[in-house]
Amino acid sequence: MRLLSSHPRVKLAAKILLVWLALPYVLTLVYLIVPPPSTPMLWDLVTGKNVQRHWVPLSQLPPVFVQSVLTSEDSAFCDHFGMDFTQIAKSIRKAQKTDKPVKATSTITQQTVKNLFFWNGRSWVRKVLEAPVTLWLELVWSKERILETYLNIAQWGDGVYGVEAAARVHFGVAARSLSPYQSALLATSLPNPIARNAGRPGPAQKELTAALLFRTQKGGADLSCIR
Repeated sequence: MRLLSSHPRVKLAAKILLVWLALPYVLTLVYLIVPPPSTPMLWDLVTGKNVQRHWVPLSQLPPVFVQSVLTSEDSAFCDHFGMDFTQIAKSIRKAQKTDKPVKATSTITQQTVKNLFFWNGRSWVRKVLEAPVTLWLELVWSKERILETYLNIAQWGDGVYGVEAAARVHFGVAARSLSPYQSALLATSLPNPIARNAGRPGPAQKELTAALLFRTQKGGADLSCIR
């Protein structure tokens, strides 16, 4: 009786799996030069949805916008190597005290990897696959490239990808002209860009935006790794 592993279909499936697992590592090198699409953006294009995205270099974005996003999403961005183990440890201790599931924490690097190569939604399977690619991204990309890519592939509405498209759709301005308040509105939209509309914020988002403005005015996140 032939071993299952020698069956042609099993071999083919194994090869396909290996290619799929290796693809993010290869594409990471390609995306050093080529502006990459995100997985949700590709899905929108495949399904015929109208997509808006205009790539803009990090150097052309207002510092207050960059500060707002980092302060809101990943204040330790310049201090970690892709994964914030300090925050992970805090989440584990909090879960132990409250007897609740560990709340997953994602750095901007992890979110970039997820948007580029994986799928949305809470999944520990995705987290396991995401972890080594996150460390690889930090190894081969600069902090500037990671942040620039994140800000150009993040979703800010249905079919709206990247800060330039978001600024035009929600405020009718170019990204370089974003005000501190508009920057904070976009930053607080990121956790749920479909429910949180930066152009038409609800009371809860306005409160979050006011708190973020206060934090950024007090100093906000460290920007020392962004030249």
